[in-house]
Formats: sequence, C-alpha cells, structure tokens
Amino acid sequence: MQERLPVKRLNRLSWLLSIIIGIIFYFVILHNDTDTHVYVYTCLTMLGIVLVGYTDVGVMLILARMFPPRSKKFTFYRRLLTYITSILIYLMLRPIFEHSGGKTITFWDLGLLAAFVGSGVIINTMIIIMHDSVLLYEHKLHAELELSRLKTANAEAMNLVLKQQIQPHFLFNALNTLKALYHKDTAVADDYIVHMANFLRASIAHHSSNISPLEDEVKLLSDYLEMQRIRFGTALVCTIDLPLETLKENFLPSFSLQPLLENAIKHNNFTPQDPLEVKITQTGDRLLISNNLQKKKMKDASTNYGLANLAERYRIWSGDEVIINEDNGTFSVSIKLLKNEDNNY
Repeated sequence: MQERLPVKRLNRLSWLLSIIIGIIFYFVILHNDTDTHVYVYTCLTMLGIVLVGYTDVGVMLILARMFPPRSKKFTFYRRLLTYITSILIYLMLRPIFEHSGGKTITFWDLGLLAAFVGSGVIINTMIIIMHDSVLLYEHKLHAELELSRLKTANAEAMNLVLKQQIQPHFLFNALNTLKALYHKDTAVADDYIVHMANFLRASIAHHSSNISPLEDEVKLLSDYLEMQRIRFGTALVCTIDLPLETLKENFLPSFSLQPLLENAIKHNNFTPQDPLEVKITQTGDRLLISNNLQKKKMKDASTNYGLANLAERYRIWSGDEVIINEDNGTFSVSIKLLKNEDNNY
C-alpha cells in the first residue's frame, strides 16, 4: 500500500502556525507601535506563513509523483524549491508591507532586503520542521499498519497450512476404517459413508473460517462421533454437557474438538467392558475435554497433527495456551472459550 501525504493535516498545521505566530507578532508590535498598521502587518505576516506552508505542501505533492516521499532526492528538491519559493514570497510581500506602512518603496535597502530574505528562510525552516513532524508520525502509523497486515497475512497463511493438515490426516484414517468395515458389514459401512459425507460437507462449509461458533464445532464433532460409534460401538462413550447459552455465545478456532476426540481414541485401549469415556464440560471461561486414561502399550506412529496442531492455531488466533493435564488416571485438555469480539479473526 502506497503511503499518501496527509495534505489536509499539513494545511491545517500551516494555518495553526500562522495564527500562533500572528498573535505573538501582534502583541510584540503593539507594544512598540499603537497605530493601525499593526493589524495590517499582522495579517500580512500570517498570509506569508500560510503561503509558505501551502507552497511546501504543493511542492511535496509534485515531487511525490517523481520520487518516493522518503528518498534523498525528494528531500533535496523539496528543501531547494521551498527555500527559493519562500524567499520569493517574502520579497513579493515586501512592497505591500512598505506601502501599508506609508513608506517609500525602495528595492536597494540592503537591510530590509536581508530582513525579508531572512524571514523567508526562518518561516520556511519552521514550516519544514512542523510538516516533517506530521510526516514522521504518518509514516510511523503507515509502518505499523503494514506490519499489522503482514502479521495477519502470515498468521492466516500459517493457520491455513495447519488446517489443511487436518483433512488429509482425517481422510487417511477414515478410508482405512471404511475399508475394514466393508469387509465386515456393508450396511454399516454405508452408514459410515453418510456420516463421513456430512462431516466433510460441514467442514468444507466453514473451511475458510479461522474462528467458528462453538455450536458449529459441536455439530461437526457429532458427525465424527457417530462415525466412531459405528466403528467402536459401546466401547466409546462421549458426553457433551454444555449449556445452550455457552453454545450460542462462544467461539473456538475451527476444527478444535474433533482432533481432541481423535487423540483420545488413538492413544487409549478400550472395550465394551472398559469403555473410553470422553466428557466435554465448561469450567469458567474454558472448555474442558477429559477422558479416562487407558494408555496403549504399543503406541501408534504419530504425525503430530493433533494436540500440537491445535496448540499452534490457538497461539496464532487468540494468544492463549492449551492446558494439558494428566493425573489420577484422567487425561484432560483445557481450551479457552473465545467471545464474540474475537470473531473478527
């Protein structure tokens, strides 16, 4: 995004500077001269400052078409042109000053000539310093905005990569399960395909969303849960105990719950006699997903797409940590519920 000159703000600053110097000039001259020329001199002084200020802005606009505003060439030509122009402005105002004061116009008075040239240099220097302070502030805001946009774009890219890891991982496991089911019971396999299609349809529907309503995440989990119940039967028990208000008012990073259930299934032994019991409850402003611990002696090969993936996406989009606890035969993962104001992610 190209940085633009804050023309209106620069012009307002020129007027403000002319008013301040005009007031100071008025009281200084009034102390020494009480005639009516004080008002004219004050107005001419303010006019000179405004003209120099507008000239600086005009020169910057012209040069900005040829050089970057922060380049050395831009600065050099701006200084050169504005100092020359400001001196010319004050030399043109000199006859008006002399005429207004009832004095004879003379162009060879070196003292007056030096005074007006010096006034042009001093006023232009003040204008440049004041305008540069505004430009520096605007440049800082522009740089911060660009940095923020780059961080957001980078976070979105990272999040997309992490989310894209989930789908192939899920499909790989689901197709392996489907293959095994077709060898056992084609009718059950058909039901499995229906739930798998529902899960994929729902996941694709909000694939571009970084943050999803908790209610949608629970619906997505439900289809995945039905697929696993077909596979494991009564050996898998999952209880979701969340108030309707919590479901409606809170958000999670997309695809947060399904990897946690998958993680519990992957790393535990369970049978109908000793089922895997997964509970999803609310504790304060956090969601608690816990299961009884029945670790497998032989660990499956891990692709690290579960908890690590979720923890990284939480770090990107909310800055919160995923809290993992393992004690008293229970494994639990605590994730913070995001409020509606976080939905702008």
